[in-house]
Amino acid sequence: MDKKTEEPVEKPSQNVKKTSFASDVLTLVGGTTFAQILTILVAPVLTRLYGPEDFGVWALYLSITSIIAVIACLRYEFSIMLPESDEEAVNLLGLSILAVLAVTVLTLPFFWYFKTPIVDLLNSPQIEEYLWLISISVFVNGVFLALNQWNSRTKLFKRLSFSRISSSVSTTTTQIVLGITGNPPTPAGLIGGSLAGPSAATLVLGGQIWRDDKNQITKNLRWRKIYEGAVRYRNLPLIDSWSALMNSVSWQLPAFLLSAFFTPAVVGFYSLGFRLLQMPMSLIGSSISQVFYQRASRAVSEGTLSVLVENVFRLLVIIGMFPILILTIVGGDVFTVIFGKAWTEAGVYAQILSLWAFIWFISSPLSTIYLVVEEHHFGFSYNFFNLTTRFLSLAIGGILGSARIALILFSASGIVVYGYLCLKMLSYSGVKTSKALKIVFSNLVLFIPAGAFLAALKVAEINQAVLVVVSCLIICIYYLYILKSDRQMKEIISEFKSAEKS
Repeated sequence: MDKKTEEPVEKPSQNVKKTSFASDVLTLVGGTTFAQILTILVAPVLTRLYGPEDFGVWALYLSITSIIAVIACLRYEFSIMLPESDEEAVNLLGLSILAVLAVTVLTLPFFWYFKTPIVDLLNSPQIEEYLWLISISVFVNGVFLALNQWNSRTKLFKRLSFSRISSSVSTTTTQIVLGITGNPPTPAGLIGGSLAGPSAATLVLGGQIWRDDKNQITKNLRWRKIYEGAVRYRNLPLIDSWSALMNSVSWQLPAFLLSAFFTPAVVGFYSLGFRLLQMPMSLIGSSISQVFYQRASRAVSEGTLSVLVENVFRLLVIIGMFPILILTIVGGDVFTVIFGKAWTEAGVYAQILSLWAFIWFISSPLSTIYLVVEEHHFGFSYNFFNLTTRFLSLAIGGILGSARIALILFSASGIVVYGYLCLKMLSYSGVKTSKALKIVFSNLVLFIPAGAFLAALKVAEINQAVLVVVSCLIICIYYLYILKSDRQMKEIISEFKSAEKS
């Protein structure tokens, strides 16, 4: 449609004051920080209410849900951010919701007829009674994805921050209450919490959007426009959805294959180790990713994408490298002290996965660049390669009968694959590899003295609790040093303060 013939439409974002990238990120981080801290504080309680096997069944449930939920909108949710016209974006939001309804309806007969093969394949009879809940989880998560992208378009990130707090409180409260009242506790408590949290977040965010943007949505929503949007962005379901599906399957492969080759308890160790490894990184990473996609969509047309990407890359390295490298040394000790000796193996898994997690942390926010520059075929090829290498790594470890070997191979392949993804995204955005390597090396130099000191304490067999406390103090000192001395961090804090005053 010719944009010149469109009637002028008031944009929700016009009523919102212009804010900096850093301000939007820190707004999201505020809600995410509370949510993550609450989850971390509750984790030692949950590990004493539920056993590794319960965590394993829960991980399998989340894995199945995540695979379907990522294509619940058929990837049309990513189109909401792209058009200049809010009229077109409103209809893309409607299209995304319709896609969620269609996918949800299709999952119901699937899990009814194939529940027995699924249980046999996963080697987990306990999950059979919870399979019917997956369709509900897919619907809730799919609607949230669509609302989330609309919210990012309007740049009202405080709404999203509040919804994340609601999700965390609902999840942890439900899991603790069901864990205490259950006799004995079952995976139902953990699964019930993971359904309650997203439901609360979706209701909160949906309610706020309806309150603020109801007139905008009802005025512009048209069936013809929805159809035009489906045709205009058909590459998202036809190409990118397969890419996203492969990426999601590759993420969930460890839970499936560890369960098939070993036991749900091993899946439970992996689940806790990876979850708590990922959690602090998501504290900043997911918020940066949320704002970055919105900014990158505009930066392409403005010719500033390379500057944006280089600054974000440096910020991610500064935030993530130091604590992750610390965890590679003391991960097992941290889990033993906080969760008890029964969960030491989960800490070992976290140590094995930590370097890969750092590479993922850097590349994940940048991975949306290929969507921004509309290189959809790259996403498909990359995710096929990622899925293949992950499957081979875990299968080899399973055949050898060692979960640790499986995860070592998984981590090694992830470092290579995600390293390639990161370099490719930098290339698409015009950032030179030499600049990226210089940033990484300069931050590695800061870690070497701290790493050598902690390694010496480990060799001296210092008390585990003392080692964990010393590690936390070193990380705190590092961040204080960065806040005081790093120019980019000073600018971020200054921008945030200015935005708050305005």
